[in-house]
Amino acid sequence: MVELTIKKRHAIKKSRLATLMKKLNETIGDDAALYDAPMIEIAETASKFNIYIIEKKSLIMEQDTWAFPTLRGAILRPFSGRRIVVDMGTIPYMINGADVMRPGVVSVTDDVVAGSPALVVDEIHDKPLAIVIPQYDAAKIIALERGKVAKNMHYIGDDLWNLEL
Repeated sequence: MVELTIKKRHAIKKSRLATLMKKLNETIGDDAALYDAPMIEIAETASKFNIYIIEKKSLIMEQDTWAFPTLRGAILRPFSGRRIVVDMGTIPYMINGADVMRPGVVSVTDDVVAGSPALVVDEIHDKPLAIVIPQYDAAKIIALERGKVAKNMHYIGDDLWNLEL
């Protein structure tokens, strides 16, 4: 596995900041204000996401149609929505990059939408484990009895988690 490194980083312009905050507001709602800062930098890496740095920490990731907090962002600046809660038996698999399977899901917040990122947390400590892309909306996930419900895209211990600034 090749370690993720930053090639360049620079402050973003106000217009790009406005676009980023709008996307973040669309995904996590009013909690997007937690990520507002006077200076946000973008890091150029080989990652499949744009990575934004706030106060020397990679806190936001962005793809074409959405922006979402990284795991580090979810830990340092907790937000309330877009959660898939999993049982404790699922944790060893999640931290190794496994996708979310329905038998391990305990609950899902109503704002989880297919194709838009969500945060996976454990049921006892509410600690973030992964950022996933759900394959179904919240109601459908709950209705299912088995099968894959979300694709894991960022987890504890991956290259983005270990990114050195």
